[in-house]
Amino acid sequence: MSIKTHIRTVPHYPHHGIMFRDITTLLKDPVGLRTTIQEIAHRYDTIAIDKVAGIESRGFIIGAPVAYQLGKGFIPIRKQNKLPAETVGRDYQLEYGSDRIEIHVDAIQPGDRVLLVDDLIATGGTAEAAAGLITDMGGIVVECCFVIDLPDVGGRVRLENLGHTVFALCEFSGG
Repeated sequence: MSIKTHIRTVPHYPHHGIMFRDITTLLKDPVGLRTTIQEIAHRYDTIAIDKVAGIESRGFIIGAPVAYQLGKGFIPIRKQNKLPAETVGRDYQLEYGSDRIEIHVDAIQPGDRVLLVDDLIATGGTAEAAAGLITDMGGIVVECCFVIDLPDVGGRVRLENLGHTVFALCEFSGG
């Protein structure tokens, strides 16, 4: 089954000229969802991982079942002021402005090997901030894993230039 064929492209969303890659069509298909989770989990079956971290919000949808499949704990990385206990955060730049993501201070112990998961890598700003949070807490980013890579936008290269290994199930050219 080709995961890529189950991903819908929505032209001009959220702005004119953007080709939005929508995974909701993949998620609603039971075979597509199962295949996605199984393919990601299978990649990490023999790799030492302590925890899986997912970036809000679609990273939760993919990351939590991957963590379950691997028998590991799941860590949510959320937007500012969404987590209930004490957090640490990191700011990152958007096309117009900035944003902040946070993680609970007790989520990662020094030396924890963490798989970072999200649905899509575009510019890489959010993933870079998330990986930075993990390393700030003493964790080791085993790999940055995505369902979709948009290689023309440059996020994969951005993460690789920081020393991170990047994996994606599929890619779409043209952003």
